[in-house]
Amino acid sequence: MLTALGLGALTAGSLVLGALLAFAHTWSRHQIGIVLAFGAGALISAVSVELVEEGVKSGGLGWTAAGLAAGALTYFALDGVIERRFAGGAGTSLALGAFLDGIPEQLVLGIGIASGSGIGLGLIVAIFISNLPEATGSASELLEGGTSRGRVLKLWVAVAVVCTAATVVGWALSSSATDATRAAINGFAAGALLVMLIDSMIPDARAGAGRVAGLVATLGFAVAAALSSMA
Repeated sequence: MLTALGLGALTAGSLVLGALLAFAHTWSRHQIGIVLAFGAGALISAVSVELVEEGVKSGGLGWTAAGLAAGALTYFALDGVIERRFAGGAGTSLALGAFLDGIPEQLVLGIGIASGSGIGLGLIVAIFISNLPEATGSASELLEGGTSRGRVLKLWVAVAVVCTAATVVGWALSSSATDATRAAINGFAAGALLVMLIDSMIPDARAGAGRVAGLVATLGFAVAAALSSMA
């Protein structure tokens, strides 16, 4: 359990680190766009390689697709509620995306640690790197929208704590988690991420960074894919 707790805290802690980076530097719209573009590319790699591909291998296409639909619909519904009731724009949407992606992703990490299925350094680093720009972009957007530093930090600490706890829960539930369950969890994370990417992250990246956003996203994809291949 200590291994699950430690690795869970390490990967989820990058969300808090990303928020702190937003505090340490006043990011221009162009710089935020670059950060978001790199993160978008890394997350596209995570959806393709870490989540959908692994889900299909684990429990088949059907369960992965069911999880994909559930994740997409859940994010779509909750993001609509946030958009109607709260300020913060894309920053809040990115935080929601990190939350809905982080919990199932960390569950899968905990299950993998307990089952000894080969959780390598590459996977840990890939999750860490994809979390950083997502949190930095979100925190910067929230600060620009008038949210206080204290509230932003509390938000990301809360997300990181819940995601860390999810790793331990995944470790504890490993013995009862079927292949179908793992596939559905992977699919859920992928579905939530895809809707968040199209609705919030990619439009903001293009608006801030301009045409170079596509090149930076490709770099993010390549870095994350290379790291995943090391797992």
